[in-house]
Amino acid sequence: MATDAPPPSKEQHKLPSPEEFAEVHESAEFVELRRSYRSFAFPLTIGFIAWYLLYVLLSNYAGGFMGTKLFGNINVALLLGVAQFVTTFLIAWWYSRHAAAKLDPKAEAIKTRMESGA
Repeated sequence: MATDAPPPSKEQHKLPSPEEFAEVHESAEFVELRRSYRSFAFPLTIGFIAWYLLYVLLSNYAGGFMGTKLFGNINVALLLGVAQFVTTFLIAWWYSRHAAAKLDPKAEAIKTRMESGA
C-alpha cells in the first residue's frame, strides 16, 4: 500500500542567501546553540567511549575477573555487557530530553527568523 506525500504547504518560505547563513552562523544565538549542544554531547560521548573501551579491555585482559560468577550462570562479563545496552538507551533518552528542552526551542527560533526574512 503506497502512501502519498502530503500536499505542499500554501505558505512559501524565503530561502536565505549564503550571506544570511554566514551571518546566522556567527550570531550569538547560534554560538549559544552550538555551545549548549557540545557541552552536553561531547562529555557523554567521551564517557561512553571510555566505558565501552573499559569493557573491551576487561574482556581481553581480565578474563578471570570477567568470568567471576555473581549468581547462577550470571557472571561479571554478562552483567557489564547488558549494562552497555542499558547505558546506550539511557544516554539516548537523556539526549532526547535535553534536545527537546534546550536545543530544539533555540533552533526553531533561528529557523523561524531565517525563514521569515527577519
